[in-house]
Amino acid sequence: MDSIAIAGWIALVGFWLLLIYGWAVDEIHAPGITAFVVLWCLARFALPYFGVGALFITCVALLDIALVFIIFKGDVPLP
Repeated sequence: MDSIAIAGWIALVGFWLLLIYGWAVDEIHAPGITAFVVLWCLARFALPYFGVGALFITCVALLDIALVFIIFKGDVPLP
């Protein structure tokens, strides 16, 4: 397994954990979760149809960034 595959797995796991965390702390409600899941599904199933399936992980990483900005109101605070 190379570093790109590991980064992809981190992005995927991070996406689902951020959705759950955002719902748990009441920062993202049902319409927002639905929008993110629809965008994830579009990236997963539509990109290979257009021949750019390799961009799926990039799209998931962008969704992760958007979730971090929404949930944490900016960047993640470091101690």
